[in-house]
Amino acid sequence: MKDTVRKKVGILGGTFNPPHIGHLIMADGICDALSLDEVRLMPTAIPPHKVMTDTATPEQRLAMCELAVQGNAKLAVCDAEVRAGGVSYTVDTMERLTAAEPDVDFCFIIGGDMIDSLHTWHEIDRLLGLVRFVGVRRPGTSSQTRYPVDLVETPLVEVSSTMLRMKYRIGRSTAYLVPRKVDEYIQKEGLYGARTAD
Repeated sequence: MKDTVRKKVGILGGTFNPPHIGHLIMADGICDALSLDEVRLMPTAIPPHKVMTDTATPEQRLAMCELAVQGNAKLAVCDAEVRAGGVSYTVDTMERLTAAEPDVDFCFIIGGDMIDSLHTWHEIDRLLGLVRFVGVRRPGTSSQTRYPVDLVETPLVEVSSTMLRMKYRIGRSTAYLVPRKVDEYIQKEGLYGARTAD
């Protein structure tokens, strides 16, 4: 009987409002550290834990993620939550993904702040039966939880989507913080108060 080679895929969920180099460095670093076949950026439709203001639509955030991963064969985009619409619960999404791709071992990538609050996640025990959690160490977080999380070190970059939206709003430079194609898309769509290119 022929053995099936199982694919190892990381899922990096988030709002990606907008995606930036911090997301890409984290995704690429974990892909390399854990020898994954790929890491997929998965934008939420409506996040359950966050009130989104000054935001791009789910479709625009998905489009920006697709532009952000261009040029890296190990990075991809998952449109499962945007396609499903509504509030995005990770357990529901991962149940659909594991059913659709039974030959894939999924790991779910979370930041240090999320490790601390893992106990608040919707149906966390059921989710643990579907995925392996991989956490990224961050200063100022304890990374302590009663749940199994594999910790990985990746380079730290002090950039956030909140900071970038503010920079666009007041017309400050985002050079080197946002992939060039994502920046062009933001300018073209006039997102976050950015001026539309002529």
